[in-house]
Amino acid sequence: MMPLDDRDAPLLTLLRVGSIFAPERLEATEILIADGRIAALGRDLAVPEGWPVRVVEARHLTAVPAFIDQHVHVTGGGGEGGCGTRCPEITAHAIASMGIGTVVGVLGTDGISRSPADLLAKVRGLRDEGIAAYMYTGSYRVPPPTLTGDVQRDLAWIPEVIGLGEIAISDHRSSQPRQDEIERLVSEVRVGAMLAGKLGICHFHVGDGKRGLEPLRRLLGETEIPAEQVIPTHVNRHRDLLEEAADYALTFDANVDVTAFDDTDEDDLSGFGAVSQLLRRGVAVERITMSSDCNGSLPEFDARGAFIGMRVAGNTTLIGDWQRLVREAVLPLDQALDLVSGNVARVLGLDGRKGRLAIGYDADITLLDNDLQTQQTFVAGRRLYARNAPF
Repeated sequence: MMPLDDRDAPLLTLLRVGSIFAPERLEATEILIADGRIAALGRDLAVPEGWPVRVVEARHLTAVPAFIDQHVHVTGGGGEGGCGTRCPEITAHAIASMGIGTVVGVLGTDGISRSPADLLAKVRGLRDEGIAAYMYTGSYRVPPPTLTGDVQRDLAWIPEVIGLGEIAISDHRSSQPRQDEIERLVSEVRVGAMLAGKLGICHFHVGDGKRGLEPLRRLLGETEIPAEQVIPTHVNRHRDLLEEAADYALTFDANVDVTAFDDTDEDDLSGFGAVSQLLRRGVAVERITMSSDCNGSLPEFDARGAFIGMRVAGNTTLIGDWQRLVREAVLPLDQALDLVSGNVARVLGLDGRKGRLAIGYDADITLLDNDLQTQQTFVAGRRLYARNAPF
């Protein structure tokens, strides 16, 4: 076999690792990648002599599905304190260095100076750099800004658009949408997604307002919309909301997304603490996902709602909280992986190609050391990150 380095683009790549979690542990220790997908899993895999293949020797590392972050402000969030408080864009290196292979870009409060067109351009730029990137059309606002002037057309004609979000509810920064407006938006997304052959979820930002999840409880209780159509995020913003999220998940067999806040001083509201609490309340692990809110703003407001300061969110806390769930034996590795891979792929409608290490799936693979630290990240078979190596 003829080894090739990362400057080349070989048709074949052979990974030799110590163990593979798909997320369940496999007997295999080798992964053959062909044209960006997993072609074979096994031991002592052979490639015909003379075929162009890159061989990666990593027998001290564990291969897992690359992580999926469904809530990233790829163009930067913020702006609540004026133009000088807009957050920076994220880089492909910052994504891949955390073992993340797939991101979904969102617009937040600022749907004026940043538009769905800006978001689409950034998503396509990340794709050019190797990251599997998607986006939600819309922003906090209702009616939402779109690319084509219509939510259904965005879903039908823009491949990167997989849903609508992040629509803000129960927040002083939201547009205070009426219940009928929420129901109309979700129904439009559902039909548009059906026509496009997508799942078409609606991603809801939940603030710390007194209404909490009530708009979504009414949506699922009073209409025919299935629970899989909506994903509330930031459900660990405060204790009452987290308790309500547990009841919401149990009542409607619904999905909830925990944010790995890196500005919380209360451990029970961290990503680690929130997942632990939801599990204690009886919420199935299959109904829980984790995301970072990366490059979004962490604004501070006084009692009157006036802006007084801001920090920028990162994605290191997401990985740290996930590692802690495994290290403290809250979940075994296979179930913990689903929080940031398999479950996320399912709720986004990407589970036919992502979130697992299986033949025919995208070769999105993260290699972890014994301390669960990312050492290498592959997306569609291309190595985007290797610690201590100049890629």
